[in-house]
Amino acid sequence: MESQEGGNRTLEEVTEFLLMGFSQALHGQSFLFLLFLLIQLDLRLHSPMYFFLSHLSFLDLCYSSVTVPKILVNLLRQRNAISYNQCMAQMFFLMTFGGSECALLVIMAYDRCAAICQSLRYSHLMSSQVCLPLAMASWVWGLLDSAIHTSLATKLSFCGSNRIDHIFCDVPPLLKIACSNTYINEMALHLASVFMGLSPFLFIVLSYVFILSAILQIQSNTGRSKAFSTCTAHLMVVVIYFGMANVNYNRPKAGYSLEINTLISSLYCVVTPMMNPIIYSFRNKEVKEALQKLLERLNGLPTGGGDNRPALD
Repeated sequence: MESQEGGNRTLEEVTEFLLMGFSQALHGQSFLFLLFLLIQLDLRLHSPMYFFLSHLSFLDLCYSSVTVPKILVNLLRQRNAISYNQCMAQMFFLMTFGGSECALLVIMAYDRCAAICQSLRYSHLMSSQVCLPLAMASWVWGLLDSAIHTSLATKLSFCGSNRIDHIFCDVPPLLKIACSNTYINEMALHLASVFMGLSPFLFIVLSYVFILSAILQIQSNTGRSKAFSTCTAHLMVVVIYFGMANVNYNRPKAGYSLEINTLISSLYCVVTPMMNPIIYSFRNKEVKEALQKLLERLNGLPTGGGDNRPALD
């Protein structure tokens, strides 16, 4: 809460923040849950690519669940406040899931590179003994990054305005209203942008250089087309995720207007996680077939292909 006593407040007096940037909240948790469940139920989708896709869907489900419920509650109550403890918790989980997703996209790029460049050794390179530790490593990667930023944020003092020009709690907007020295926090953000943003992105680019080189050596047009199609969805997700993350975190010094801030934040924390499984679903024949099979079961229709089944492509 804001004080009228001339700015002699301590951190303990700040019990809540006001999130000033609100807009209509879109939420696609049901679709994210459906895709995650679909991959778990259909045996045809129990391959490394879909194993990592199920983790991506679960991450996106968690990611949007960190922000959207609070946004909806505040919209219903018409009061855009969040307590200090809730703010720290929201920031911690948001950065955990965001960092984990970044690492998971790198792992998925390695999976595609192994599938195309080392096809004869693929089953060995991406065995279940390898996939599970890689998936767990992505979670640990995000957790460690989040723990560092959240720990540093709890040491900040807020003795001025408690108004955050954002729709959720994140490190950059908190640093703008902190009245203590934020140098260490800013250095941690710069280092994170290198290790959590630039380095993974460059690794993905390098992976696709090898992938493209391998694809161009394929003689048949059908083979090249099939190889390209297995990478298109992942490439689209990478471009959208890193593009939106760059716009959201690498803002100009002067910042954006409140309206632009709200739009960018909405796209980053709500729309982007919802788009990822949609991109994978509608560009993947196996997922569409599994979804159709599940819907036929739910409707009590016989499954199992045949000429009566409508074309999916």
